[in-house]
Amino acid sequence: MKRTFLLAALMLFALISTQAQSLDNVLDSYYKANGLDKMADVKTFNVKAKVNVMGMEMPMEIKVKKPNKFRVDMEMMGQKTTSAYDGEHGWMINPMMGAGAQDLEGDQLKQAMSQADMEGALYNYKAKGSSIEMLGKVDVDGAEAYKLKLTDKDGVVQTYYINASDYLVSKVESRAEAMGQTMDIVTRMVEYKDLNGIKMANKIEIEMPMGKQSVVMEEIKLDEPIDDALFEKPAN
Repeated sequence: MKRTFLLAALMLFALISTQAQSLDNVLDSYYKANGLDKMADVKTFNVKAKVNVMGMEMPMEIKVKKPNKFRVDMEMMGQKTTSAYDGEHGWMINPMMGAGAQDLEGDQLKQAMSQADMEGALYNYKAKGSSIEMLGKVDVDGAEAYKLKLTDKDGVVQTYYINASDYLVSKVESRAEAMGQTMDIVTRMVEYKDLNGIKMANKIEIEMPMGKQSVVMEEIKLDEPIDDALFEKPAN
């Protein structure tokens, strides 16, 4: 009986060790394929893009500055909106929701904080308090992909699909709170471009209950000076 229990325990330990090793191998390949060692040295990130929603095309600009500053500006139906995080506080300006800058709270604040993570949630995930479970291989649009479940320090779950041939993320499944409701979101990385050895998603398609939207990157600049004042909440 003792021998049987010992054998079962050893087999379980071997299985857990193999799964951990496989996860480490997949993540190492993902880090290398995306050039995240180079991205770790980048201090600022500035993107100009076009967002297409229900046939409407809207300009968008994203600014990220390490260690933890983020800002996104969009123009929609003649109105300009801004969301930002200055490293301590989040704020937004949305003329359709009232005048002046308003504080971000709850899920909106968490989302702004996560956007300030330039390398992404999978990179250095343990130091961020997250855990990852590998759920095997699955088919994603006719291609094999590794399915990874990431749970962050707040218990928020995202599922990543990493292409088994090039080790680039092909799809991310997540949930978000909007207007008092929880909605499922599917994000597909349709195209990538190489920028100084760093792989960047060049076209993204997002599926939500209210419809689909696409984001096309028009200009990406790395390590250009960005004034800290751009992330600070303006006085009302």
